[in-house]
Order: sequence, then C-alpha cells, then structure tokens
Amino acid sequence: MRKLRSAVFFAALLLASPSYAARCGGDFNSFVAAMSAEAQAAGVSPAVISQALGGVTQDPAVLSFDRRQRGTFNKTFEQYVSTRVGPGRINIGRQMLQRHAALLSRIEKRFGVPPQIIVAIWGLESDYGKGDIGKMPVVRTLATMAHDCRRTELFQGELLAALKIVQRGDLPLRDLIGAFAGEIGQTQFLPSSYIKYGVDFDGNGHVDLRHSIPDVLASTANLLHVSGFKNGAPYGEGTANFEAMREWNRATIYRKTIAYFADRLVGQ
Repeated sequence: MRKLRSAVFFAALLLASPSYAARCGGDFNSFVAAMSAEAQAAGVSPAVISQALGGVTQDPAVLSFDRRQRGTFNKTFEQYVSTRVGPGRINIGRQMLQRHAALLSRIEKRFGVPPQIIVAIWGLESDYGKGDIGKMPVVRTLATMAHDCRRTELFQGELLAALKIVQRGDLPLRDLIGAFAGEIGQTQFLPSSYIKYGVDFDGNGHVDLRHSIPDVLASTANLLHVSGFKNGAPYGEGTANFEAMREWNRATIYRKTIAYFADRLVGQ
C-alpha cells in the first residue's frame, strides 16, 4: 500500500512551486530555524511553530524509503490490478456504496463525481479507512524531505502546508501522522492538497481527513471536480475524465486501476 501511496506525491513534482529561502543540506537545526522564519512569515503562529518544529529531528528511515521508491509501477496492468482489486475488496466496496448511499448521493450532486469512483479510490488508498494510513509524524517526515536537496522546494511547501493544517485547527499536532511522503488520511492527501481541496462536509468547522468519512469522501470528490471531472461522461483510458484524474495520480496504470475497480463496483 505504501508504494501506491508514494506515487501520489509524484503528481506534485511537475507542479509549479514557489521559491523558499531555507537552504537545503548542511546543518539541520539551521535549516529548521530558517523554515520557522518562513512559517511565521506565512502566518503560522509562533506557538504552533514552536510546538511543531521545536526539537524536531531527521528521520533516516524516510530518506531510505524514498530512495527505494523508483519504478513503483513496473508491472503490467494485468499484474498490478490483480494485486489491488480482488473479490474481497470489491464486495466490501459494494457494501460501502450501500452504507453511505445518501452521503455519496449528496457528494455527487455537489461535486459531480460518481460514487463508484470515490469508493474505488477510498478502497485502493486505505481499504475504506480500515487499512494502514501511515504512522509517521508528518512534520518530522516533511522536514527530513525538505532538508534533502533533491526536491527541497516541493517539500518545504508541504511542510508549511502541514503547519497550516494545525494552525487552522483541522488536526492537532498529535494527530498529524501519515505515510512516508507526508500523505495524510483515508485517501492520502499531501498537506498542500489538504489545504487546497479539503472540504468540511460534516459541518463541524474542521476538515478532518483522518476520521470524518464525509470530509474524506467529499474532499476526494472536490479534488477531481476542480481538476475537471465531469459526471455522466466515461472515465476510461483516453477520456477527458481519465486525464482529469491525473491530479490524483499521474501514473496511467493507477488511473486504469481506479476505472477498472469503479466498474467492478457497479457490476460492469
């Protein structure tokens, strides 16, 4: 599952990112101090910065894992889908479609994304919230990745976004845990996507992508909606909706798996 999740962040690599002042490499504490200044300039409170970055250390396991994540999708579609979409996952997905039918209907009306696409993504990313959604402290993970010079601007931006999630009160720092590239929640949003696409669909005043199923599913639909997904149109390879799913994951094999899974959920 982690290999699949790690592919999500590759979508961000080709997106434009602003320039940040913190210099990668060198002394880690100096880097964190520079990032703290960046965060305060971006409107994050000194209290949140101190709580999140005070005493933070590097995590060598994060860098080791990242360096192994090359060629994740090196299987054929048939090989890959056979490991991701089996009878058990399909059956549970159909149960989720029924259990959350009213919620998914409201989401479809608002965002124009069919329930089977949302549930397919939910199933692939976290087994409908029951699977492993990561146990890594997100701030430590992102600080480690940002200090590494290979993609420092990307991960500096994600680190600032993670601090803003705490600043907004969406998740407390103790609950800001995720996967090996900082992905958060039941459908594995990077912090920048959390900020950009997150929806408070349960109406409690917070976007909680770890615990709130309404927020999780609506935010997933919102990402696709903003990316141009059109309801009622086909979503298989070669279609406009298939291209709209690039914002979710640029890997063709993964998007084909979403489409295949969605079709199985509705008996096609």
